[in-house]
Amino acid sequence: MDTDSRRALAELIETLREADERWVSPEWNLHTTDDAVDAHRALMHYLQWGLVGLFERDPSAPRFRRMVDPDRKLLGDNPDAIYFDAPISDDHTYRVRGETKGAVYMSISIESGAAWGSMDNQVVGVINDTNIDIDTEGRFEIHLGGEPRERNWLALPSGAGSISTRHYFEDATHAAADPAKVPAMEIEVIGGSPPPRPSDATVSAGIRRVAAFVRELTVDRPPIAQGEPRSWISLVPNEFPAPGRPGDVGLSALDAAYAMAPFVIGPDEALVIRARWPRCRYAHVSLWNRHLQTLDYTARSISLNRTQTVADADGRFTAVISHSDPGTGNWLDTEGRPFGIVFWRFMLPEGDIDTPRAQLVPLDDLPAHL
Repeated sequence: MDTDSRRALAELIETLREADERWVSPEWNLHTTDDAVDAHRALMHYLQWGLVGLFERDPSAPRFRRMVDPDRKLLGDNPDAIYFDAPISDDHTYRVRGETKGAVYMSISIESGAAWGSMDNQVVGVINDTNIDIDTEGRFEIHLGGEPRERNWLALPSGAGSISTRHYFEDATHAAADPAKVPAMEIEVIGGSPPPRPSDATVSAGIRRVAAFVRELTVDRPPIAQGEPRSWISLVPNEFPAPGRPGDVGLSALDAAYAMAPFVIGPDEALVIRARWPRCRYAHVSLWNRHLQTLDYTARSISLNRTQTVADADGRFTAVISHSDPGTGNWLDTEGRPFGIVFWRFMLPEGDIDTPRAQLVPLDDLPAHL
């Protein structure tokens, strides 16, 4: 049988083959067996989200789906955060019902653009918990599109394509690994009707969305070292830039400030970081691999929020990144990786944010630097 869905499936298979041959190769600065293994794992995570979040995707009958979890990591996940995503369109109006579940920060963002996982998209609207009426049980309801409202409302500009929700927790344990922290989130079209049954056109379109997403994060995205980085991204190992606002770049949070730099640490070295938590709603630092995936936060200490950090009364602290536990507290575990990324995230910061300072030292000399 010659169907468009069959052709679309062949295109997805070809995309996976091209990603394996080109993206998992020196063309993208991947040279070792470990590099290939990490890339293939990331590729499977991308494919998983494509199948979970993009294959069945209809703005006339949307459903919230959790974007990342301990077994599906992409696009710079966060151990302290629960993210949901759903498709929307300015052709409809929507009602969103949810709960804060005890989060210290919660927001809802609207993105434009037809691509998925693209920083070339644009954040075109955001509402956070300061602009939402929340009852004593942490429940809320907002409207998207339609007639403007003073509160609990977001406009849907032309080209709106998706809605993302963020729940940030600042607890001693990581919320992303705790099923009890996952909030209930619902979205419905106001005055909507059931969608038609699947067809060759809808199934083939879904397969092509999956393929487009995989391509976007692999062969269509140049290595991070190519091009001019944003001001809050450093390409110099072990040297942090001043934290900065991401603006309306796709996938970002308008309420956030970020800072990001690679780490390079030898087997007998440690990276000593001196920093100060600013006044903000939420703050953390975590370790990623080169594919913007957090390291294993279910079994290792790869992330610190303010609750997890030993700091002084002004929020100053010293953290150590190393391959083994130095016994100093505020340790970030590299999993034995010589290379990775350190990412800082601050939500609703007030005033200036001190730039973290890092110093690479011999592990044996670490006590003298503390």
